[in-house]
Amino acid sequence: MRHVLFVSLKLILQRRRQTVVSTLGVAIGMAAFVVMSSLMLGFQKHFIKQVIDLDAHISIKPKFNYDEKRILSRVFDEDVIVEVLGSKPKEVRDKLGDYRRIIEEFSSLEGILGMSPHLRGNAIVRFGPKDVPVNLFGIDPNLEGRATSVERYLEKGNLDSLKVRRNGIILGKLVARDLGVRETGKKVILISPRGTSQVFEVVDFFNSGITTIDKSRAYIHIRAMQKLYDRPNEVNELVVRVKDVDEAVSIARHIEARTGHDAQSWQEAYSNFLQLFKIQKTITYMVVGAILLVSAFGIFNILMMTVLEKQRDIAILKAMGYSSRDITYIFLLQGFLIGAMGVVIGGVSAYVAQEYLASIEIDLEGLIRAKGFILDRSHWYYVGGALFALAFSWFASVYPARRAAKLNPVDIFRSGGA
Repeated sequence: MRHVLFVSLKLILQRRRQTVVSTLGVAIGMAAFVVMSSLMLGFQKHFIKQVIDLDAHISIKPKFNYDEKRILSRVFDEDVIVEVLGSKPKEVRDKLGDYRRIIEEFSSLEGILGMSPHLRGNAIVRFGPKDVPVNLFGIDPNLEGRATSVERYLEKGNLDSLKVRRNGIILGKLVARDLGVRETGKKVILISPRGTSQVFEVVDFFNSGITTIDKSRAYIHIRAMQKLYDRPNEVNELVVRVKDVDEAVSIARHIEARTGHDAQSWQEAYSNFLQLFKIQKTITYMVVGAILLVSAFGIFNILMMTVLEKQRDIAILKAMGYSSRDITYIFLLQGFLIGAMGVVIGGVSAYVAQEYLASIEIDLEGLIRAKGFILDRSHWYYVGGALFALAFSWFASVYPARRAAKLNPVDIFRSGGA
């Protein structure tokens, strides 16, 4: 095989300019694949991790089965066609009356790590002249740590302070910023939709990095919220933490079938974002694929021009004893070598680009907040990029290699081919 490698390198070096251009095309495609994957999937994984850790893996809520024909169906047979106009929905209080039984029954279920009751509602937080609407969560601090990772995102880690301070409140970082509250110990007023109000003391700040959550969320003790909303011993949500987040959908369906309540997994709750991420991933790989395809055409062009210009040399090689398989290997090896050089250069370029992006400190505030680019530095991106680049390079060399192998040296000499 040494003679095959020697001839391949000789042919590559004879067309240095075209070889450099094709190699750079492969390198750019390789680097683009690694860097774009690192940026895109880094952001996606960070967002999903924050969501999974922060919110419930499974949320159990009351199910409202509203049938506008419920009264008519009792009077008339099923054969009668009826149409209801202006039906008023049945007033149903959003509460889980059997939440204690559900916790007792499912807490020991395999795959479930913890369950905690919530009382959720909307409220106004007032500090001085400023009013900010919030999504208010009444939580049980004794159970919350097993069901969510809220405590991980508290700046002072004072979730236990809600146990001893029933009038304590944890504000989202951006809620506090909008109110002008910069330190704990400040007094704020909570106003419920019923018009009742109560003074609370800020005991901590909640900073998840997800803008929409930090800008709209606050936590208080569930007993304090029940009192504020005049809903003694009531909850309207159970949050569940599971061992394997990928099994959340199947566990939610099991809970829903057993309880009759609506059990929603995190995948269902954030399905819009997950679909958006799939579209983003598809577009990214289409762009990278287009770059690699262009570089593959460059390799194809080099090899085809070599075949056309070196027909006499190929004929001489065959006359010297080179088989059609050897000729095929010569041109396939050229494509592989160009692809391999591109992979090496692209891999080094991607690493340098990642280091540079990681060193940039900028305040990013959109769907999430960060102090710079969020990168996922997985070695599998390099492996995937290398495989794609080498595959494109190999496919680009197949036809020229077969074309060269089929050349008949007798016909070439007879025609006086150059």
